[in-house]
Amino acid sequence: QVQLVESGGGLVQAGGSLRLSCGASGLTFRVYTMGWFRQAPGKEREFVASIPRSDGSAEYSESAKGRFTISRDGGKNTVDLQMNSLKPEDTAVYYCAAGSIATRTWFYWGQGTQVTVSS
Repeated sequence: QVQLVESGGGLVQAGGSLRLSCGASGLTFRVYTMGWFRQAPGKEREFVASIPRSDGSAEYSESAKGRFTISRDGGKNTVDLQMNSLKPEDTAVYYCAAGSIATRTWFYWGQGTQVTVSS
């Protein structure tokens, strides 16, 4: 059974930082592209960042570029999202996902972790 479990969310003031982590189990971690998405109240889920399974560059949404950094640890089967210079508009539930960047298909999702940025 595949499980993606996010942690690290919380309440932070604007300009602050948070580090989200996602632990993966029940899948061959190294073959999947890993990604982070978010969904704000009343809005659709949107892409934040992804990191490929091997050599290759991470991808970021325009809003995440320069502020967020995605990384993965194959030994621990984890993918992290370091978020700096947070803004109130970053408030959302953040989801971890595993999939294929080649086909833009995401096969597995976590339950999400809430990030709230106060002004």
